[in-house]
Amino acid sequence: MPEPSDLDAALMLRVKRGDRAAFATLVEKYKQPLFNFICRTLRDETESEDLAQNVFLQVYKSRQRYEPTAKFSTWLFTIARNLCLNEIRRRSRHPAESIEENHGENEDQPQRQYEDKKIHLPTDQVLHRELAGKIEEAINELPEMQRTAILLCRQDDLSYEQIADILSCSLSATKSLIHRGRETLKDKLKPYLKSGDWND
Repeated sequence: MPEPSDLDAALMLRVKRGDRAAFATLVEKYKQPLFNFICRTLRDETESEDLAQNVFLQVYKSRQRYEPTAKFSTWLFTIARNLCLNEIRRRSRHPAESIEENHGENEDQPQRQYEDKKIHLPTDQVLHRELAGKIEEAINELPEMQRTAILLCRQDDLSYEQIADILSCSLSATKSLIHRGRETLKDKLKPYLKSGDWND
């Protein structure tokens, strides 16, 4: 059973009983973190918006079968990861289609960065944008499991245990994935950082 403090699970139980306002509350809370995670995984804004909506559709369709055996966020991001993997497999079967969809879309405009909004001094904005771009680029180059572990780790309310559940691997393997991913990122980003420390 989830912890008593898991208010999201309580909301989902209300959704199970037909409370649409509770569902709207969950959508409002998780739509941005979910979109960020999917977009960093697929690197396609339009596809990610559709997939995020599909995640919530799956949640609503599965409401009668929902049992609070884990935190709601664990369940939600597990659904998201599975749908992302399905989309990645679809692209690998139809590579020409994916190339046509993405060809030329972003050639004339800067790449949008999908990160939590933070306040920066105006004099730091250009440097921050450049660094954010390098971080996203480095994350995208990680192996799939390391990349997913790192992206999930950037979701504030997910513990290592939850990330292990989402990835369907042991806690020690999850910690190892995150450690290796961070070390790789630290090495790649050293030229852009004042120190070699990796901060979440």
